[in-house]
Amino acid sequence: MLRVGILNLLVLGSFVLGQASAQEWAEKMFNTLEHDFGTVARGAETVYKFEITNLYKQPMKILGVRSSCGCTSPSIENKVINTYEKAYLVAKFNTHTFVGRHGATLTVSFGAPYSAEVQVRVHGNIRGDVVFSPGAVEFGKVDEGEIKEQRISVSYAGRDDWKIVDVTNDNDHFEVELDGGTRTAGKVTYGLVVRMKDSVSSGFVKDQLTVVTNDARAESQRIPLFVSGHVVPEISVTPETLVLGTVKAGEPVTKKVVVRGKKPFKILDVNCGDNCFTFQTDDESKELHLVEITYRPGDQPGPVKVPVTITTDRPNRGAALTVSAEVVADPAAAESQAEANNQSKVSKDTLQVADTTGI
Repeated sequence: MLRVGILNLLVLGSFVLGQASAQEWAEKMFNTLEHDFGTVARGAETVYKFEITNLYKQPMKILGVRSSCGCTSPSIENKVINTYEKAYLVAKFNTHTFVGRHGATLTVSFGAPYSAEVQVRVHGNIRGDVVFSPGAVEFGKVDEGEIKEQRISVSYAGRDDWKIVDVTNDNDHFEVELDGGTRTAGKVTYGLVVRMKDSVSSGFVKDQLTVVTNDARAESQRIPLFVSGHVVPEISVTPETLVLGTVKAGEPVTKKVVVRGKKPFKILDVNCGDNCFTFQTDDESKELHLVEITYRPGDQPGPVKVPVTITTDRPNRGAALTVSAEVVADPAAAESQAEANNQSKVSKDTLQVADTTGI
């Protein structure tokens, strides 16, 4: 598990690599070092992502990852991790080509100047007698407010009395319909319809259903069926994060964002919760709006990160963005200080822990 306690204790400072093994400091970036896929069907799309968070001031570079077993194919998302940013070790269980109990050690290699290797473990049991086709419920892109469904075939070869007794899910995002199944010479095939409701919020959907069977062994009775999709919002804003960069205290800066909709709409309000921004838009109903955002920084230097909410005349449809800036009393002085900081960086033998008070 991610060392949550570590995050509460870390303060601005440093430690020397000689005082702790390379593996230990690198392991602290992983949310967990082991994952059990459990019992899964043959052909199921079975993937787990290990989350890697850079807790340190220095950027971390991942050179690659290797697997001890062909039953698991690993890959890396985002090989350069800046402070507070995340990368992912993606472990795909190869259920199409393997059956039975299998496990793999995945070794992640970090590059110089902070070289290290971290090993994580995955394992699971691939049932050869149960097959999902296709291997997962993949809705792809779905417009916000749209109902979408997909059909899955669940086949079993073996006992004459085998059956699916239920299909469960832990939320109300989906509706599931299961037919009575057809039986021919020791084989039974069920048809399963999974329907995504129109109430699902915009964003990426990653969930699972559980196919419950009448198998005698408890560990074989529950088989996961993974569900994924991307609900595309009716109203979107570009960019979602407006970076103003370095701004001088007391001097306003103005930028524009684009707000799009799939149908004509009006912008009723743009709100940031305080008086540090002013906004300029129009009263027309159209599919594309340019919103002018003016930030008026105060006298207090430091980082600023403010959420902004855009309200429209479309029922329950709006958008949000984040505006960030670094307020300085004198940009020239800030550049001079940054140069001084670069010249006084610690040696490559010392790894500095990032200040986590803002996490």
